[in-house]
Amino acid sequence: MTTSDYTPLHLDWPGMHNVRDLGGLPVRDGHIKQGALIRAESLTRLGDGGVDRLAAEGVSRVIDLRRVGESSEPHPYADDGDIYVNLPVEDPGDLKTMAESMAELYVEMVDARPDLFAGAVAAIADAPAGAVVVHCAGGKDRTGLVVAMALTLAGADPDRVAADYALTQERNAPLVNGYLESIEDETARERVREFIATPESNMLTVLEHIDAEHGGVEAYLRSGGLSEDQARRLRQRLVTDET
Repeated sequence: MTTSDYTPLHLDWPGMHNVRDLGGLPVRDGHIKQGALIRAESLTRLGDGGVDRLAAEGVSRVIDLRRVGESSEPHPYADDGDIYVNLPVEDPGDLKTMAESMAELYVEMVDARPDLFAGAVAAIADAPAGAVVVHCAGGKDRTGLVVAMALTLAGADPDRVAADYALTQERNAPLVNGYLESIEDETARERVREFIATPESNMLTVLEHIDAEHGGVEAYLRSGGLSEDQARRLRQRLVTDET
């Protein structure tokens, strides 16, 4: 399968906008299996019948990357310890600078917490058989980084990883446009627009940084505690050479 053969598989889950199955995305030794890895916005937006829909699609693990207490809305899987794990990739105590761009903020996040990112990727490798859903709030930043690392570890090239990340802007547009219109100050509105956008360059910048400063995604995750066996099992879980 070549890059040109790939068509993103958007999932129509009740109440959700930004959900897609990464199945079919080309990697070095084949492509990502359908029904293996799904990226999403917060499942607190899941509408009526959503839990049954996810069960029918074989979801076995939900990885919530949000901080504890980040949302007042109840998570539909919070009481199901067999499926749900909450693995924030940020610590409230981490120092933040006034980043000038989302790419800079991503680099700060990655450098600060290799252990937390490694734990999130390990949770994909260690999940029970079935589909793994990774989500944060909007399915953009934290989800984008964790999914990018998993896809890179599975053998996806940076351009394909960045192209997948960029799709989020289109999917979140119905929500984002209304929010932007509510900001009266034009300068503030354009600043928010810039930070909400998901250009491919954001992800390419952070992947290049990981290569230059950490020796690549696998070395970065290994430094955070991902084992060689977990890296192997993640590839086995995600990659198929079937056409």
